[in-house]
Amino acid sequence: MNDWQPLLISVSEAEKLREQINADSPLGAALRAHIITLEQMLAQPLNIPGHGEAGGPEHTQHKQNYQAINLAGRLYLITGEPRYLDYALALLNGYAAIYLSLGSGISKDSNSPGRLFHQTLNENMFWLYAVEGYHCLIPALSEVQRENIETNLFQVMADDALNRHTKDFDIVHNHGIWSVAAAAISGYVLGDSALVEKALYGLQGDSESGGFFAQLSQLFSPDGYYIEGPYYHRFALRPLLLLSEAIERRQPELEIYTFREQIIRKTCEALMQTAFPDGTWPALNDSSKTINIRDDGAVIAASVCYSRYGHNPQWIAVAQQQHTVWVSTAALELSDALQQSPARPVKWGSVQLRDGPEGTQGGIGILRSNTENQDMALMWYGQHGSIPRLHSALNHGHFDGLHLSLFSRGREFLRDYGFGRWVNVEPKFGGRYIPENNSYCKQTVAHNTVVVDGQSQNHGDSLEAEKRWGEPHFFVTDNPEKQGMSARLKNYTPGVDQQRTVLMLSLPELSSPLMVDVFRLTSAQPHGYDYCLHHLGQFVRTDAALEVPGELKPLGKDHGYQHLWDGGRAEIAAGDSALFSWLDGDSYRTLVSAFPEGGQLIVARTGANDPHFNLRCEPALLLRTHGTNAIFASVFETHGFFDEASETSVDAHGKAERIIVVSHDDEQTELNIFFANNRTLNVCISNRAAPAAEDAFSVAWQSVSPLNIPES
Repeated sequence: MNDWQPLLISVSEAEKLREQINADSPLGAALRAHIITLEQMLAQPLNIPGHGEAGGPEHTQHKQNYQAINLAGRLYLITGEPRYLDYALALLNGYAAIYLSLGSGISKDSNSPGRLFHQTLNENMFWLYAVEGYHCLIPALSEVQRENIETNLFQVMADDALNRHTKDFDIVHNHGIWSVAAAAISGYVLGDSALVEKALYGLQGDSESGGFFAQLSQLFSPDGYYIEGPYYHRFALRPLLLLSEAIERRQPELEIYTFREQIIRKTCEALMQTAFPDGTWPALNDSSKTINIRDDGAVIAASVCYSRYGHNPQWIAVAQQQHTVWVSTAALELSDALQQSPARPVKWGSVQLRDGPEGTQGGIGILRSNTENQDMALMWYGQHGSIPRLHSALNHGHFDGLHLSLFSRGREFLRDYGFGRWVNVEPKFGGRYIPENNSYCKQTVAHNTVVVDGQSQNHGDSLEAEKRWGEPHFFVTDNPEKQGMSARLKNYTPGVDQQRTVLMLSLPELSSPLMVDVFRLTSAQPHGYDYCLHHLGQFVRTDAALEVPGELKPLGKDHGYQHLWDGGRAEIAAGDSALFSWLDGDSYRTLVSAFPEGGQLIVARTGANDPHFNLRCEPALLLRTHGTNAIFASVFETHGFFDEASETSVDAHGKAERIIVVSHDDEQTELNIFFANNRTLNVCISNRAAPAAEDAFSVAWQSVSPLNIPES
């Protein structure tokens, strides 16, 4: 045919990619891996099932089939192998024969079902992958073949999306990005300009109530941070980039890659900047603990950004960590650069990312060390990740303002629990979010922040949480040896203001940076405060006298406390501090925390009131105190080494021994941290509004006699 226009791969580009099949290059390796995967699919009998449960065998088969159509179409265009054409065509014809008669799929979900899947999201994923793969076959198909597939499959999918599932099509949400990307790409393939217009500008054509440009304008901050957090960010990135590439090729006059001051570049970089040094993403909001930068969307991002936005060497380092590239001509330059570049770590450095469409709704602060271990501290104080007024599906937010995650020596050691879900494991609640996702994972006690009066922030109400976000106080990273960040919350609990300050101090006396965490709470009324910490590993020692109950009972009745076993408690006198140390992998971690007003150290563990054993059984610490104004001042030290095989243990005792709060008020917080060998580190933190960088905090060693320790 002579009216075929390339979508993502032109004929000449396919020839360039064909040259890579036997090349000793990252792109060649990725291409050969795709061919192996497709050949394995071809070895299986063709199977087009009907309806099934979410995550069940039918679901899995439909997913494999749309991936097979896409892979076979692309590889046919690249290799010219007729078996790939025949395979993709057989699948497409098979679906065209049954699609219209299927009706709605089986759904136990709140989202509308498609004809194949339990929710329209998966239907749109099928649509996008299948229509792009089909596009690669078009030059080899007859008019009759094309009409059958387009009329009985893709045009039905388009009609369903625009008319049957209208409210899901215009949703400003990660589901919506998939729906508009599938529709726009389908419109380009089918020559349906009206469908493209609706996908880009929304059903009302205003670029606000729906459509791709509404997604780009409303879901991403000016720094590129995505409202629902990294887990959904990486999921939304895949269709976003595929559609952007199609727009640039079909409608270059839209200048998609410069839209909103290069928001596509910024959002790709922002996603990578939030990742831990091992490539996994922090579990902000509903999120898996295992998703990492080897995700398909992130792999596409590296190739696209390196090609479209200049040759930022950070993308070379990212691709090295990903161990692959996107099979496209966008990856040709990146593949060449990878062959010529020595191995290098990913180093985005410390960064502060604003949240909200205008960048005015809090944000996220990340401190990174320049050490070999690439220590990292992440504090989240952005807007709530749910906006139920936009759509009921936009409900992935957690109530965890001023959450903190810490990473050192290859591991996240102060951890977020993440979501409560067994993805696509049908026997586990249909693979959906388990009830404990709401009753525990979303609750404030499940995060590394402070719970006031045993209740979740904003009372666990998304409509209330949507009204509030944190405020940056300072972010100082000029000196890589002494970095700090601070942020505030107001009225997340009525009448209580909160401020958290985190310092990363690279001291020559310590093998890893010392993390200082100071959490202030001010109120005119007395409250109970729980400073919650979540870790993994084996308890080693404490200097507090723990009392372990003879019978395990939950810590409370609601707001997540019902899922925590009360494993042991220690009473801490006013002015004392408590030390708690554990073994995490091959490293020791020690927490030392001050109790100016006294309180309790509570050792807890998840798993209470969990009759189906849905939750992971993991340890937690709660430091509890009461009062009007309260302060939790803590240090986290990573130290030593342990190897069970060689029976080697080195530096099992940390050097930090005690910490006291010398003073704290609206002007300043002053701490003394006592180390071995009678050394004392004095830390002063400004609590004034918007302090200058040079006035934000100070750190200095002091010579303090053990007989002349300042009073708390």
